[in-house]
Amino acid sequence: MTVSRIRVGGAAPYDVVVGAGVLGELGGLLGEGVRTVAVVHPVSLPEIARPVHGALESAGYEVVALPVPDGERAKTAEVAAGLWSEFGRHGMTRSDAVVGVGGGATTDLAGFAAATWLRGVKVVQVPTTLLGMVDAAVGGKTGINTPEGKNLVGSFHPPAGVLCDLATLVSVPRDDYVAGLAEVIKGGFIADPEILALIEDDPEGARHPEGRHTRELIERKVRVKADVVGADLRESGLREILNYGHTLAHAIERAEDYRMRHGEAVAIGMVYAAELSRLDGRIGTAIVERTRSILTSVGLPTAYRREAWPELRDHMRLDKKSRGARLRFVVLDDLAKVSPLEDPPEELLEAAYHEIAR
Repeated sequence: MTVSRIRVGGAAPYDVVVGAGVLGELGGLLGEGVRTVAVVHPVSLPEIARPVHGALESAGYEVVALPVPDGERAKTAEVAAGLWSEFGRHGMTRSDAVVGVGGGATTDLAGFAAATWLRGVKVVQVPTTLLGMVDAAVGGKTGINTPEGKNLVGSFHPPAGVLCDLATLVSVPRDDYVAGLAEVIKGGFIADPEILALIEDDPEGARHPEGRHTRELIERKVRVKADVVGADLRESGLREILNYGHTLAHAIERAEDYRMRHGEAVAIGMVYAAELSRLDGRIGTAIVERTRSILTSVGLPTAYRREAWPELRDHMRLDKKSRGARLRFVVLDDLAKVSPLEDPPEELLEAAYHEIAR
């Protein structure tokens, strides 16, 4: 299989390498001068890190394996502090590097630890899930959670490169893979409608890592994100469009104590954002129904508990996109055309939730 290189621009440009069996590219992404590489990976999945260790050792690096808890349980100040201690114990200097291997939570943590150790060391991300490849590992956003909310503590720290080995997707549990499709579908609604057409052409194939459109879907979504973050690293303008569906999604994740998959929450959040767009007079029913149809066709949820609204509304007050006490949403004006909806009236928020409540 050929190797694709998608360039992410900005002040510190880097490549996202996409292909099968591409671990040999790791040394090129790390660059010269690196001696010690700390490999951060989920504790329950040492097998996903072994090929990375082997590739690094074969290239002459000193490798330090640093297992962390699975999923969102890794994204705490305590776990980050444990990584800093290990970095210090192994004498990691500014010329050394971190490699994050795993899903989005692991790459978020690895990036944050790299961003904060010695005020910033090199990091290369090796996402092994669909969500990680198309979203979390690309863009330089790093972060951990607090009891008050998700990703409230973090840093912008672009990686030296991202390595998407498509061969790893075959072993991803089906529900996790399908959840990652939510971020792919989001890219279709906010920027590249061809993504939607590809999924509608073969929704069953979209559910499989070996589907006939899989590679194109991944590369299209990576390009969407690369174009956005290359122009706006720190979310001062354009990058905000990537938050489509996330305001309610993060509230749902917190209400579920992070037991719901991120992509499942985003799917529900996109339907909510579409309903907000419709009720605010920006779009018609066709786009809302298309949103439900595409998400349902690949097995993603589109509704949430009716009685949860007061709790969700309270959680949204701490959303990162808020400005002071003013809640801020990203909504659609049309396919591939978005804008902010700032401080919407409570009646509008509740009416939109009524449309997705079950």
